[in-house]
This record gives sequence, C-alpha cells and structure tokens, in this order.
Amino acid sequence: MPSFDSIAELLKAHPEIQYIDACYPDLSCVFRGKRFPIAQAEKLFTAGMMSPGGSFLLAVNGDCMDPDGMGVSDGDPDEVAKPILGTLVTSPWAQLPTAQLMLSFESLTGQPYYFEPRNVLARVIEKFQDLELKPVVAFELEFYLLDKELDQEGNIQVPIGPLTAQRTGTTQVYSMDDVEEYALYIDDVITACSQQGISTGAISGEYAPGQFEINLQHTDQLLQAADQCMMFRRVVTNVARKHGYRATFMAKPWEQQSGSGLHLHISLVDKQGNNAFDGGGEFGGTACCSTSMYQAIAGLQQGMGDSMGIFAPNINSYQRFAPNLYVPVSTDWGFENRSVALRIPKSPGDARRIEHRISGADANPYLVLAAILSAIHNGISNSLKPTDAAIGNAGASLDPALPFNPADAFTRCQSSPLLKTYFGDEYIHAYGSCKLRELEEFTERKLEQTDWYL
Repeated sequence: MPSFDSIAELLKAHPEIQYIDACYPDLSCVFRGKRFPIAQAEKLFTAGMMSPGGSFLLAVNGDCMDPDGMGVSDGDPDEVAKPILGTLVTSPWAQLPTAQLMLSFESLTGQPYYFEPRNVLARVIEKFQDLELKPVVAFELEFYLLDKELDQEGNIQVPIGPLTAQRTGTTQVYSMDDVEEYALYIDDVITACSQQGISTGAISGEYAPGQFEINLQHTDQLLQAADQCMMFRRVVTNVARKHGYRATFMAKPWEQQSGSGLHLHISLVDKQGNNAFDGGGEFGGTACCSTSMYQAIAGLQQGMGDSMGIFAPNINSYQRFAPNLYVPVSTDWGFENRSVALRIPKSPGDARRIEHRISGADANPYLVLAAILSAIHNGISNSLKPTDAAIGNAGASLDPALPFNPADAFTRCQSSPLLKTYFGDEYIHAYGSCKLRELEEFTERKLEQTDWYL
C-alpha cells in the first residue's frame, strides 16, 4: 500500500526519511506549505499546521489580490490545516529522503474552511445524495516538457531529445517514437505515481513537440480523484526537474502550437451499481443515452458559459480557444466527435459517459469537477433538454454564447446564479474578484504571459 496512516508506520517502512512536506494546492495548483524535520512531524496529526486561509485566493504568480478584503485588509489570519488521510507518501524525486502529506483547512471548531477549493467540491458532492446517483470520474491531463534553458531570444523551447540529440519542431500526433524518445522520463513519472498511490493509464504523445497526455483511472471517490490529479501535477513537474527539464501545464505556451487541456470523463451509477447514463440502445442512436444522461448534457450546456471563468482561469487560458483546433469553442455535444465540448466516447453501455473537453490544463481540478457536477445536478433536477447532437465539425467558429474574453468570463462567473447556488455566494464572488484583479494587474504591468505563468 503506497500511503501510510501515521509517521510511525512510514518510518517503519522507510527509516531513511528525514523530512515531511506538509502541503496543499492553492487556487492556481501551486503547492504551498512547510517542510518539517521528521522528529517534529507527529504534531501534524495532533495539532495540525497553522497557515493563512487567504493563500487560497492568491493570484497565479503568488501575489495577494486582497479579494473582498481577504489577505491584506483582514490581517491575513491563520486557519488550521489538518492531514488528509491516505496522502502520506514518499517523494521519490526529492534531493533528500522526504515524504509528502496533503492538508485540508478547517476552523478551530472543526468546520471545513469555506474558501478552500477542496471544500467547495465537497459541498457540491453532498447535493448528489438527493438524486440517489453517484458520480464516477477520470481526469486526463496534457502537459509540455520544456528545456530548462531559454533560446537566444529569451523564449521557451522544447528539449533536445535524449535519443536523437535533436530539438524537433514538428510532431506526429500519437507517435510512438515521441513516447520512446522520453521513455525514461515517462517511466519515472509512472513509477513515482505508483509509489504515491496514483493510478495511471494510457500514455500518448500529443499534437505538438514535447506535449504528452497521461490518463488517470476512473473512480467514484471524487475528492480523492481531485487530490490525485493535483499530486500528479506535482509528480510531473518534479520528475522533470530531476531529468533536467521543466514541465508546464500552461494552457497555451506557444501561440503556434496546440494548447493543453484538462479533460474529465464522468458517468453516474445508481443504487444498484448500474450505469445511469446507459439508455440500452445502440451506440449513436437516440436510445443510446438515458433520460438522465440527456438531462446532464443539457445542464452542462446551460452552465458552460457561467463556468468559463473556472474552466479557463487565467488570461493565457483564452489563447487556447480558436476554430478548427480540436479545442471546443461551442456548447455542442456529439457521439465520438472531438470537435464538441461534450463528447460521448464510443463504448459499451456499462461504460457510457460524457467527456468534458473545454477546461485548460491550468484549471483547478477541484473547481472544474465542482462546476461540472453543479451543472449535471441542475440539469437532472430541472429535467432540462439538450440540443440535438452535433454532426461533423462543430468547431469552425466561436460560439457567441460563450465568453472567450477573460474579463467577460470572470464577470459572468462572479454573478452566476448557478455557481452562487452550488459553490456559495461568498465564494464565487471572492473568486471572481481575485481573477478580475489578477487580470487588471497583468494588464497594468504589461507582462509577457510566460513571465506570469511558467
């Protein structure tokens, strides 16, 4: 078993461990926390760790935006961070023998800290109890490997291939040669994931040089799924440093190359364990999907515009959206169609699911999943009806119903009745305030996007 229930159990298996990294991912997926000498780490399981709650509303570059007066104005008060069970694991990339423990925040009275994204997701998950349906999800993340050195013009560049000793500027999507070129790095990622209890699946080279996708496995443990998606990001970036690379989940590192997405596969199971999305009919036909699945699709279509500020959380995120790039630019859905936002993959009925394709790899997995679940719950609760399935290329032009301008997206997100209902009015207002202030700061300082995000 990769995880440990106590420091004593960890040390029995790994007596060489010298430090514990007690950490938590912030709004922009940056891991923050403290490193404890092993002799002092036991107190994490008793008293916890004090840390500012306002760290969950920092800008992507780590600056405090003081959204709704949280951060500078209120004195940046501490909250209590407590261990998340099942997350005490070794960190195989560390320079010194180190383990990692993920934390979640609560008040002194034990109430979950309202502004932590993980707790936002937990609030949304609770709402599915009244439907008597249980979501099952799997994350897919794309990322780029970069050379640790910039080029002569000061720009990022792809690494020199360890086998070919060449810096390629071309790509062959799904090329096995590209996977083999970086096989030692990828194998270290998979091994580190296994050591941390992260279950990975298929590996593929994507649409650009140095771009890869590694799938995570389906699970009905939703908080754990988002935890492991965050841990996976940390594995990818830290193992890259170990190999002399950098890795980035930036949505659009290069204007002329493919963007990186965060795709999420989701289905629902009923009390008997049956797939509630299966209509029993032949794939691609009207009876392929159940009434609940059509209602879920409709909810996702209706909520997509309000949630764009979640799915695309930074100014760079919006560079990813352009026609004819296999990036969704409409609310369309369809069977086995990669040009739509909501793809129904070809599968037998017991694997019937929706692939939500619009989020960028820079998005926060807790909030992305919370927004998707909110829309699905709303669609089923209100018996919404979707559009007809799209056929052919649904990505030829930008849908005017979706806000592809970051200021419009964050403003709409902040005032969304759907997100106020599911996320909480105070949370979504503070989130929008943070993102709008971040956008203003970026524009005022006239920064290059790679300066801000990498």
